[in-house]
Amino acid sequence: MQKYGGAAIRMSDVKYLIGNEAVCDSPLEPYADMVCHFAAELSDTFMKETSAKVYPDIMAFAFWCRKGNIQTLKRQFISNEKRLGRGLAFHIAPSNVPVNFAFTYLFSLLAGNATIVRVPSRSFPQVEILCRGLKQVLENYPEIKKRTAFVQYPANNTITEKFCAKADVRVIWGGDETVQEIRKCPVKPRCIDVVFADRYSLCLLDGAAVLNASDAEICKLAERFYNDTYLMDQNACSSPQLICWRNETREAKERFWHSVAAYAKAHYPLQAASAMDKYTQMCCDSIDLENLGAIRRVENLLYCVELKKLPPDITGLRGKCGYFYEYALDGLTELIDVLTEKVQTITYYGADAGEIQDFIITNHVKGVDRIVPVGKALDIGVIWDGYDLVRMMSRIVDRNK
Repeated sequence: MQKYGGAAIRMSDVKYLIGNEAVCDSPLEPYADMVCHFAAELSDTFMKETSAKVYPDIMAFAFWCRKGNIQTLKRQFISNEKRLGRGLAFHIAPSNVPVNFAFTYLFSLLAGNATIVRVPSRSFPQVEILCRGLKQVLENYPEIKKRTAFVQYPANNTITEKFCAKADVRVIWGGDETVQEIRKCPVKPRCIDVVFADRYSLCLLDGAAVLNASDAEICKLAERFYNDTYLMDQNACSSPQLICWRNETREAKERFWHSVAAYAKAHYPLQAASAMDKYTQMCCDSIDLENLGAIRRVENLLYCVELKKLPPDITGLRGKCGYFYEYALDGLTELIDVLTEKVQTITYYGADAGEIQDFIITNHVKGVDRIVPVGKALDIGVIWDGYDLVRMMSRIVDRNK
């Protein structure tokens, strides 16, 4: 049985990694002091944890929730509004991004909510390390502990329905099918959904900047591009699939891709199945893709498919494990029609972020919520997918003077 207030419901298939069925749903103020202290202690814990240092994504989480960053976010959030969390937030974490469950949990806490997170059932060492650290630090924060539960259970609509029925907020990660399935579950009339559907991302590179960069800068660019793409096998919605060039030259492309391939060779553990999948995709593209140009291939580590023209729907251009598409732009205006609401992130090198932002706004483009330098594609924060998550997951307590 699961208990909220006075009622309880037991569900034997639910495994509680942290917490139990009795979750206090009393809301807090956004950026409550104890939550900010909790986040800072989490950061310190993982920064010192030897086993965590092996995983860049855990280190990114620890760096994000450090005291200085949380205090900066708090200062930026403060306004004339008086707010409280909405109550109980139920989160469905994505199955392919191991640390996302920890981020979405903290976003919810910072908004003032009690939080239940469904953690991916797939085994990840990062999940074990994060849960161990969270459980340890929660012992020092009983008010947060009683507002926290991390659960695992097999795909089961009945269990999901019972969690959804008690939620004041649902945060749904995992793509279009997951969103549609979870939305079938009945909720309270005032429950709000924050959903993260399937998205698509691309990278904008300037050929002149690539040619003018020093060897050290190109090596760093290759490392950052690798972190955006290979680290998650391009499964993250913010990992670029399409590389668009401005001031494109053959020399610039060769210099960039040679550096990416060299870095991948030194760092990427290529699986046999991934190599076969990429080769199969290359064969299919050779048959099916119109306006196909040259195909660059480096030892199964890197495939780059050149396009002579962009298709009307670029979101069909998807690769994994180091499989990319590239196109030489005459100008940004070529992108207007293809930057649909499905497009989330543009990473860039050698371009001006303000110029890209102005282009998006001036041309009333429906897509693109993030414009970040190469290397920052996976940097998640309280602003994500165009949502201000803390504001969405909290409510205004208004009064007339």
